Amino acid sequence: MFEIIKENNKYKNLVNGSWIASESNDYIEIKSVLDNSTVGFVPTMSQKEVDNVLENAKVAQKQWRETSIDERANLLYKAAEILEKNVGVFVDSMIHEIGKDKKSCKSEVLRTADFIRYTADTVRTMSSECLVGDGFYGGNPKKTGIIKREPLGVVLAISPFNYPINLAASKIAPAIAIGNSVVLKSSTQGSICGLHLVRVFEEAGVPKGVIQTVTGKGSEIGDYIVAHKNIDFINFTGSTDIGKRITSKCGMIPVILELGGKDAGIVLEDADLDHTANQIIGGAFSYSGQRCTAIKRVLVMEEVHDILVEKLLNKIKDVTVGNPLNGDFDVVPLINDKSADFVMGLINDAKDKGATILYGDKREGNLIYPTLIKDVTLDMNVAWEEPFGPVLPIIKVKSYEEAIEIANKSEYGLQSSVFTKDINKALNIADKLEVGTVQINNKTERGPDSFPFLGVKNSGIGVQGVKYSVEAMSRPKVTVLNI
Repeated sequence: MFEIIKENNKYKNLVNGSWIASESNDYIEIKSVLDNSTVGFVPTMSQKEVDNVLENAKVAQKQWRETSIDERANLLYKAAEILEKNVGVFVDSMIHEIGKDKKSCKSEVLRTADFIRYTADTVRTMSSECLVGDGFYGGNPKKTGIIKREPLGVVLAISPFNYPINLAASKIAPAIAIGNSVVLKSSTQGSICGLHLVRVFEEAGVPKGVIQTVTGKGSEIGDYIVAHKNIDFINFTGSTDIGKRITSKCGMIPVILELGGKDAGIVLEDADLDHTANQIIGGAFSYSGQRCTAIKRVLVMEEVHDILVEKLLNKIKDVTVGNPLNGDFDVVPLINDKSADFVMGLINDAKDKGATILYGDKREGNLIYPTLIKDVTLDMNVAWEEPFGPVLPIIKVKSYEEAIEIANKSEYGLQSSVFTKDINKALNIADKLEVGTVQINNKTERGPDSFPFLGVKNSGIGVQGVKYSVEAMSRPKVTVLNI
């Protein structure tokens, strides 16, 4: 039976192989986004406690890096198995803490187990290579280079609320697979899910100090930990503002930053509009649009604008809305009132500037109904701001060149979708879009996890995806034999 480490609803942090309560007896109350009930309390750690965690991580990593790849891979296989067997624990935790529907929670857990297994498979194949030194001008056939990958040291993994299991494990698994130690700092809302995940790795047999957790107030330990001398790499998923703050504080510490997006769905005049409407609605409103890869604006050719709008309006009526405690719903309460206020502000700004609300524009607490807006112009905030909520603006364009221009004016560059039957035109547009990934005739989305995942501009730094994450959190080391 999977045992959660807590006492009187007060959770503990994993520190050097032991579950430790708050030294100061100071806790942060985690309330459910669904009914404001108390989910639990997590410790407020001090800078001194952070120092202890990071010192443990430094020591543990020196031993962990000496273990074989086979041993690390087998531990990951075991962790994946434990995670799958306890899917119900994680589903229940996510529903109450972040308000995600049961179906999506289960999907996230099972996908994460697959990710962990694939990481184990991948790291087994990333063996050393040899290079003979005569393969270039001025080379020397008597020189042979042995190249292997070295872990960087201590990885600080900072995970977000929206995928608290998957986006924590996607940092932890590649990091430890290549021989790093990890300190997990989950988003406050989602931190209990993160503690549960680390419990899985502990039960799988990870040695003490190789994975540890930190919880606490950002004002007390946030800036402190990202600039700490014992951190060798930072892997962060979250808002662009926080990502910029991290880079301003961390100095020469290398990073992966997975940040925001304003993903555009570009619809050409020859697109299959039924398929397009299905993809756009699914891409915009699942988990209330609280995803960096959600479709956040539609740029549609004027020839098919009215037809697409009608189809989107018909499809949006099928989007389900409600409390995940009562069933599976596409649109659920947003993570907090601040987020809901921001989304409503975007809707109101668009209305004030002449946009037409086709559907939605209804709020109950922090639950906002799916909202479809047409007649959106470029002076409206909703055309540029990332809502992280269930609102979809439609912008009419006269040419695909205009669509490209608008898409590329965004400060973000995560993904875009192009809907057309003309593959040559699709590839031409894809080549010109300033994003990390272009989806052809599909909604914007993460994965498969073997693919590289990245953003440009204010959408991020670095590349993820199993192999790419392993490479990012390690470095080549060359030993040259002179024979």
